[in-house]
Amino acid sequence: MPLPLYLLALAVFAMGTSEFMLAGLLPDIASDFDVTVGTAGVLTSAFAIGMIVGAPLVAALARNWPRRPALLGFVLVFAAAHVLGAVTTSFPVMFAARVVAALANAGFLAVALTAAAVLVSPDRKGRALAVLLSGTTVATIAGVPGGSVLGTALGWRATFWAVAALCLPAAVGILKGIPAGRDEPEATGRPSLRAELTQLTRARLILVMLLGALVNAATFGSLTFLAPVVTDSAGLDEWWVSVALMLFGAGSFVGVTAAGRLSDRSPGPVIAVAGPLLLVGWLALSLLADDPAALFTLVFVQGALSFALGSTLITRVLYEAAGAPTMAGSYATAALNVGAATGPVIAAATLDTEAGALGPLWASALLVTITLLTAFPLLTVITANQNTEMLR
Repeated sequence: MPLPLYLLALAVFAMGTSEFMLAGLLPDIASDFDVTVGTAGVLTSAFAIGMIVGAPLVAALARNWPRRPALLGFVLVFAAAHVLGAVTTSFPVMFAARVVAALANAGFLAVALTAAAVLVSPDRKGRALAVLLSGTTVATIAGVPGGSVLGTALGWRATFWAVAALCLPAAVGILKGIPAGRDEPEATGRPSLRAELTQLTRARLILVMLLGALVNAATFGSLTFLAPVVTDSAGLDEWWVSVALMLFGAGSFVGVTAAGRLSDRSPGPVIAVAGPLLLVGWLALSLLADDPAALFTLVFVQGALSFALGSTLITRVLYEAAGAPTMAGSYATAALNVGAATGPVIAAATLDTEAGALGPLWASALLVTITLLTAFPLLTVITANQNTEMLR
């Protein structure tokens, strides 16, 4: 894999850390701004919604920009938003900073996903995506727990400064590693924006975007509310929540890395194997969460299966949107974040039911069931004409 991919992954690591780190910081943020924890929680929703809306919008605005200045601009705006968040004493300003950061993140991912696909040969899109998404998975392993520790030791504002600082080497890497202009074929033969948006009328593209969103909703629904499972169902101290999060992140890294080697040429087997196993895993976790050994083992396994299946489906989005070379990354980003935004909402609605802390796990099982019932009858359609799609 080319070096620029790893430089892009570094920026994705910083952005992934920012997206997920608020889970451990909300009480302190709420206290500092003199708002309720529930009110502080809208900062997370603001980020996810900004990602969903921003991905296609910012990608459309930036489609005529060369990739290097576009990526550099998004990283610097993202860093500036975190500097603003670190110094402001106004909650509305913090809210605005999170929206701006989300828009920059969305734009960066949309351009980076497209850039990753063209930095490699047409039959290695899945592996390129795996390298890029490894930034997110490493963020869940190290960045988010590290941000929580840093916030506890030095205050939540220190985590914002740390994320801003992480953007600087990523910016230097983009300047050094990403080509300055567009390739001539890209500059002269690119379809119009209308033609790229028309790709969204293709049933196969909408199908794989839907499936990717469903799997991601299941993933982030349970991940968001993993803490109550650890402390209530398993009866462990709060310290073990970080251990569970790190195990999930480690599993996600394994899953996305393994799937990256298979999703280009064998997406069907990945979906056919990982999908049912993922469903069984959520059901098993729902039934065995009171056993710490089973809990931690299954958390790792579910992280691996969730990201193996999810990254394979997002890779299919890139293949199916090959006719939209500047917008394909935004379609993949939107699918990811529709799941990230809706999954926690669905999961939260189950907490007040008889299932209690285990409700999100059952909700994840239901979401994966819907995914499988939708995907399996159409599996040959989803993965058909692979060679044709790769060369389009």
